[in-house]
Amino acid sequence: MLHEAESRLVCSRAGCRADAAWNVNWRNPRIHTADRVKVWLACDEHRQYLYDYLTTRSFPVIVTPLDEHVDSVPDSTVQHPATGPA
Repeated sequence: MLHEAESRLVCSRAGCRADAAWNVNWRNPRIHTADRVKVWLACDEHRQYLYDYLTTRSFPVIVTPLDEHVDSVPDSTVQHPATGPA
């Protein structure tokens, strides 16, 4: 049986132990096809930080609520977490 701390979904930002509320769906288009989705988890505080980190590297990103999953991240996808598609 998992302990409560082991079953929590926590933010992927280094050093953060806050509960995750968002999926930051992304991929590196130089090495992955659109259907290879990598996911970082984000709390409310670090959602924008993780989004900015990936988009400054020209990675396509889609931010979704924790319970919403995506099957692909197309090259043209850059979705701002606060306002929707860019």
